[in-house]
Amino acid sequence: MNIKNRAKAAAKNVEGKLEEAVGDVTGNREAQAKGRAKQVEANLRNATEDVKDDIKRIID
Repeated sequence: MNIKNRAKAAAKNVEGKLEEAVGDVTGNREAQAKGRAKQVEANLRNATEDVKDDIKRIID
C-alpha cells in the first residue's frame, strides 16, 4: 500500500466533494459534474491501490 497515493486519492475526493457542493449551492451544473468526476477519479485511484495490495499479498 502506497500511503502517498492513498493520500492523493483522499485529497482528490475531498476536492471533488467541495466542488460538487459549491456547484449545488450556486446551481452551477458544470462544477457539480467536475466535482463528481474528481470523486470517481479518487475511487479509481483507491481501487488501483487495492489491486496492488492484493497482488503484493499473493506474491508474498
